[in-house]
Amino acid sequence: MPSPTGWRVGPPRTGSSSATRVRMIVVMDSGDGTDTQVGPMTDEEYFWEPVPGCWSVRWRADGPGPRATLLAGTGDWGRDAAPYPHPWPPPFTTIAWRLSHLSEMLTLRADHTAGSHALTRDVCPVSGDVTGAVAALDTVGYCTYPHGSDADEPFIDVVWWVNQELLHHGAEIALIRDLYRAGQR
Repeated sequence: MPSPTGWRVGPPRTGSSSATRVRMIVVMDSGDGTDTQVGPMTDEEYFWEPVPGCWSVRWRADGPGPRATLLAGTGDWGRDAAPYPHPWPPPFTTIAWRLSHLSEMLTLRADHTAGSHALTRDVCPVSGDVTGAVAALDTVGYCTYPHGSDADEPFIDVVWWVNQELLHHGAEIALIRDLYRAGQR
């Protein structure tokens, strides 16, 4: 069943454009090396609190949840948060909290690495539904890297690809260093 948001897991498609993008079935590794189809996420699943006292995304007018002292982000919704030092033990978080945190973290890190160095968590929008949360990671055009198809890829695909490059080449560097050290004996 295709995801209504078009979100997918997998490598960027070289040469694709947003106009010709094929909606993919969301898959995840089941842990045994096989792909397992999963249906689109619902708002009920997005907000589900599997244990009491979860941190989540909340309607701003309702205020922060248990052990949170503020709602991070901007807009009608906010994400449970607290200033450092954070509560201990850390609160369990919902999918809503985690997607909001990932969007904020990736956006702020990119801005403070090669952008204006001005964005803060206070200006990052927080989505009150799964479609908006996934759309923040599925937005095309965040990246202006001039080589490859990054400008035509959803943001999450660019992040996925950079992560793969880091892991792949980092492992190669570690291997070559091991070989070099072994050859010095």
